Formats: sequence, structure tokens, C-alpha cells
Amino acid sequence: MPQHEDIVAAGPLGALGGTLTIPAEEGPLADEVPVLLIVPGSGPTDRDGNSPLGISAAPYRLLAEALAERGYPSVRIDKRGMFGSAGAITDPNDVTISAYGDDLVSWTRAIRMRLPSQEGVRCVVPLGHSEGGLIALASLPRLPDACGLILISSLGRPFDAVLRAQLHANPANAAVLDEADRAIAQLKQGARVDAGALSPALQPIFSTEVQGFLIDAFSYDPVALAAEVEVPMLVIQGMRDLQVGEADARALASAAPEATLALLPEVNHVLKVVDSDDRSANLATYSDPALPIASSVVDAVTQYLERAPRRAPAERP
Repeated sequence: MPQHEDIVAAGPLGALGGTLTIPAEEGPLADEVPVLLIVPGSGPTDRDGNSPLGISAAPYRLLAEALAERGYPSVRIDKRGMFGSAGAITDPNDVTISAYGDDLVSWTRAIRMRLPSQEGVRCVVPLGHSEGGLIALASLPRLPDACGLILISSLGRPFDAVLRAQLHANPANAAVLDEADRAIAQLKQGARVDAGALSPALQPIFSTEVQGFLIDAFSYDPVALAAEVEVPMLVIQGMRDLQVGEADARALASAAPEATLALLPEVNHVLKVVDSDDRSANLATYSDPALPIASSVVDAVTQYLERAPRRAPAERP
């Protein structure tokens, strides 16, 4: 069975918390084995991939365990200000994509301290899921001796376009779409909106506390970032994903100089197998931690790791 242990990294005001999952074999990790750094998706998503907003599928924990069974260690993390990283900052909403990038730099260093390489520098590969893909993309140029990148169910459009599309896709939002579009356009321009004047259905989405993050996130173009990636990149997209689509994945893969695209039939946003187009059946997997991770996701990641660089270059001074 894979082994789990708590691991910490330095945060702004206190420690960042995470879990290291390693293969069961005894002895030190071979120098050529990379470590995955799993970057969580949007909102209050914890290191296992669960959220108090109704997700208990544990996709990150299941992925970490499945990868360890294949011989690959990983670290999955709690965001600054949340869960095991609650002491890292005082306000979990006072964040930016760049600030999350600071944490990925810190995590990369912590991983290399815990699992040092005797020759060169341990290869650490960020694996970003959903919004975590944008964070990994934006942060990659800052990560010391980056050697690879994996994006799963990641946005291939600016976040404001994705939010607008998601709101328009729900017929129940018809009465508030004009209002939502105006709010998105205003935030895109860098100006805050009066959340209290919005319709009650929109107030949680555009609450005053999260507007700073939205303004920042809206400023990033994932495709432009992908075009600057100089390391081998894997883009994984489930074809039954209700939140991110094939077009996003193709846009990311087409932009990157060294990208592999894996389109996985019957895989949804929480990386579980769904064998029909039944939306209710798809959503039911979001609360089923007993349902295993889709084996095709694990296969795609391990096949990429087998081909990708196995060791980072010597760290620059």
C-alpha cells in the first residue's frame, strides 16, 4: 500500500500543509523518479479534491494513491488560508494567481528537501486540475528548474469567458444573465461591482470578498501562457466533463510547443468514469469517494512521465 505523510512548506505568515504519498518500496527514491505536485481547483477545494460546497469524490487522493502504485510519488496541497494551510494567511480570499504561484515555488523547494536527488535536482512536475491548471501555467516560469507540466480539465479561455459560458449554460439563470454579463465586463476592466445591488442568485458568485481574485484571474490568458511553455506538457481532458470542454484542451495543446493531448472518453470533471450522458448520474459521482479514479487518467499521466525528462538540470545559483 502507498505510504502517506504530512509535509509542510513555508507560507507568508505560517506553514502550508500537504500530504506526501510515496510508493510502498523501502529505501530512498531513485534520482530519476519525478514527483507530482497536485495543484487544486477553484474555491474551497482541499488537498484530497473535496469541497464543503458538495464535492466528496476525493479525486486527488485517489490519483495520488494510484500513481504511487505505479511507482510515482506526489504531494497534494491545501491552499493558503484553508484547511491545513489556514495559518499561512489571515484571509483566504485575499489571494491572487501570483500569490498561489509563490506557494508552488515554496512547495517545489520543500519537496526537494524531503526527497533530494544525489545527482542534479529532483524533477518536480506540477499537475494542475481545473483552476489549478491556470495557476500552474502562470507559475511555471518562476518554478526553479521546471521539467514538465500536466494540465487536467484546465481552462483554455480567460476565466471571465468561462464564467460567462457556465452561467449562460444553465437555463435557470435566464433572468439574471444581462446583470451577470455586466458584472463580468466591469470586473474584466478592473473595476469592482456593488455586490449588494445584484440579484440574490448572483451575490455569492460576485461577493465583495472574492472580487479582487476575480479581477486578477480575469487578466490571464491560458493559451498565451501555454505558448510560452518550454517543457514537455500533457493536457488531459475527460469527454464527459460538465465544466471544461474539449475545445479548451485543444486550444492549450495547440498553443504549446511540446504538448501531448489526451482526450479520455467517459471521464468527467472529478476524474471518474461516467458511462452515459445522464447529467444526474454524472453529478452523483461528485459525492462518491468509493468510486475509483478513472484508470485512463492514471495511464495518461504515467505514460507521460515515462517519456518526459526524468531529472531537472543542476539548479542555477
